[in-house]
Amino acid sequence: MDNGFRSVLQDDFKEDIVCSRSTTLSNIMYILCWIFIILLAVYAFLGLQILMISFSLPNLLTLLLSAGAAVALFFLKDQLKVEYEYTFTNGNLDFAKVMRSARRKELGSMNVKKLTACGHVAHESFQTFISMKDLVRKNWFLNRDGNLFYLYYIRDNRKHIIIIEPSEEMVALIRKTVDPGVYKG
Repeated sequence: MDNGFRSVLQDDFKEDIVCSRSTTLSNIMYILCWIFIILLAVYAFLGLQILMISFSLPNLLTLLLSAGAAVALFFLKDQLKVEYEYTFTNGNLDFAKVMRSARRKELGSMNVKKLTACGHVAHESFQTFISMKDLVRKNWFLNRDGNLFYLYYIRDNRKHIIIIEPSEEMVALIRKTVDPGVYKG
């Protein structure tokens, strides 16, 4: 039985996950990273044994450098397998960086109604904004040849621009939500 009540509010929701199209190089770099981590860790362990037998400053520096490099590579290796996630919900756009499909880092959130300008990077208006002085630029995309889109806004008297790689469906939702004249093409 239809009681005459229907949901008049429909959520505008779209989630995009952007992956790198060329994964071969990042996979090779990831494997090389692990090889160097293991080699540097073994070298540091051997340096520790040598240091125990005969202490010297050069041996200590070698141990610290090799161990430090192994630890640094261990924490940086996840940056080689990155995805960006954009979530549009009723005018709010959330950004996240996902590393190795395991760790997620929230990058920020914005209400697209507060945008001063937006549009495709290929449009001439982008050059106007990108050449501004004191512009805070955030590149949250992976494929330079992708459908790049810019979001320009001013917050705390500072100019910001975010460059993302959304689907055309998300671009349509953004265009539908922003005030007239904000979308530049």
